[in-house]
Amino acid sequence: MLTAPQDRIPLLFIEVDNCHESAEEIAAKLAKYHRFFKRKIKDTDGKDKPMWRTHWLARVDYGEAPHPPVLIVFNHIGARDPNRTVLRLQELTRPLWAGEPAEDGYSSYDRKIPVIATGLRNLREHGPDGPVLLRFGRTRMQPLRDAIGNPRRNAALAREAERMKAQQAEYQEQLRRAAELKRAEHEAGRPVCRLRDEVRQRPMEEPPAFPEAGPPVTPDAVRAVRGQDGRGGGQSRA
Repeated sequence: MLTAPQDRIPLLFIEVDNCHESAEEIAAKLAKYHRFFKRKIKDTDGKDKPMWRTHWLARVDYGEAPHPPVLIVFNHIGARDPNRTVLRLQELTRPLWAGEPAEDGYSSYDRKIPVIATGLRNLREHGPDGPVLLRFGRTRMQPLRDAIGNPRRNAALAREAERMKAQQAEYQEQLRRAAELKRAEHEAGRPVCRLRDEVRQRPMEEPPAFPEAGPPVTPDAVRAVRGQDGRGGGQSRA
């Protein structure tokens, strides 16, 4: 068993065959893995949970929960041909690893075991990042991360996420346009104050001109006015 989350390999079970076992014997081991992965116990929250998840951490893909992958490494020491063994093993274990077709063109491996096979010599020469691993049900060799993953499903989910993002953006744009239209209709329906508009449009009138001021008032001018008033008053009394 191997865990390497830093390399995006959260959990991987490994079987090494020295080419002494038959395909039937290896198939029996995979069947035991399947029974083990299906076994459930109550977790600390009181809910049933696969027992292996209480011992090891592994992600749950959105919408499906595949079992941990099993890697079979063939060390060609014995007399058995590993290529023939792999072909026969795929036929015997198909119900354990075969996916179900999904709508978007990928296969769903919910509660299935990803079974991968490789040769020890190729693995030593190229490492897990080289295209030397064959996942049962596929026709080409892949690196380990691609072999245990589901690239077609990941691509389909990415396309769906982009589609949902575009729909959300379009919906927000529709809301914005509807709000602008509502504001425009509200402005068009408001009553117009014509007097206010006339006041706004009427040119500003100049303030009325005050009469020019007379000569300045001085004490001599005041006495002169009083003297005139006195003369006038005397003539009236005569």
